[in-house]
Amino acid sequence: MLDRPQATTLLLGVGNRILSDEGVGIHVIERLMARYEFPEEVLVLDGGTLGLDLLYYLEGVENLLLVDAVQNGGEPGNLSRLEGDDVPAFMSIKMSPHHIGIPDMLFAAKLKDIYPKNVVLLGVQPERLEVGLELSPAVEAQVETLIEQVIEQLKEWGHHPRRKTS
Repeated sequence: MLDRPQATTLLLGVGNRILSDEGVGIHVIERLMARYEFPEEVLVLDGGTLGLDLLYYLEGVENLLLVDAVQNGGEPGNLSRLEGDDVPAFMSIKMSPHHIGIPDMLFAAKLKDIYPKNVVLLGVQPERLEVGLELSPAVEAQVETLIEQVIEQLKEWGHHPRRKTS
C-alpha cells in the first residue's frame, strides 16, 4: 500500500473526462486545485473512473464530498445536492461505467466499517455524454457555482481552503 497523509475529509471528483459533461467532477477538481491550497486534513483527489479502487482512500475519513455529473431529471445544468444514504441510492442509477463502482465502494466501506460519518454529493445534470473533452455550455455555466458549493461545504466541516496568490 502507498503511504498517504491521514485526511479526515476526502474531496473526490469522479467521472470520465473524455465523455464531455460526464467529466464535470474532474473539471471542478482541477480548477479547485489550481486556485486553492487545502489544509493537510483535506485530501483532494481526481477519482476519474476508479470506482471500487477508491476504497483505500476512505480509511480514516469522516467527511466525503463527491462532485459528479448526475441524472437528476432536470434540465441540463440543473444542480443537485444529496446527503447521507441518499448518495449511494441515487448513484445506483447508472449513467456510465464508473457509476457501477461508486455505490459498490460505498457499500464496501459500510462492510469494512469505514463508511464516512458525512457523505455529500454535489452534481449537475449533463447535456452531452458523447466523446469530447469540453463541457457543454449548460454544464460549464455551473462549474463556478459547484466550486463555491464545494468551498462552502468544506467550511461547514471546519476546513478553510486558502485562495492561491498567483
